[in-house]
Amino acid sequence: MQKIIKVGIADMNYCQAPDLITTIGLGSCVGVVLFDSSSKKCGMVHVMLPDSTKIINNTNAAKFADTGIQALYNGFVKMGINKMRLQAKIAGGAQMFAFGSKNNMMRVGDNNVIAVRKKLSELRIPIVAADTGSNYGRTIVFDPETCKLKVKVVGMEEKEI
Repeated sequence: MQKIIKVGIADMNYCQAPDLITTIGLGSCVGVVLFDSSSKKCGMVHVMLPDSTKIINNTNAAKFADTGIQALYNGFVKMGINKMRLQAKIAGGAQMFAFGSKNNMMRVGDNNVIAVRKKLSELRIPIVAADTGSNYGRTIVFDPETCKLKVKVVGMEEKEI
């Protein structure tokens, strides 16, 4: 029986086909899915902020792009997944508030996407699909069987990337 694994804000988890993995509420946050198509395993992290080094006493690795993606990656290594087979799909990183458009500190969505792309590049994980930016929130559902990421937006047609 298929289960849907939920990932909360500043959270991460793993799943394997036939199960699905999902997160809701991706405004300026970025959902990062790492997956291995041959083993049908995947993991997701819901990144809230770009850089853990700006926060003192951080205890939640999943909250930040740099530490969250690294923790997700480390979990795959512990599972014995060949890291050369990992790929990524990302979604989110919206600019949710107009007042932040000129102030770089308030461009959390853009900064999150930049940090996610940087960390995935450092780990040599290719981004094979992305749906980022704009000014609307997203809900995503990943199916490790098909490696398709469904992106749902209120008032818009669902898409697969």
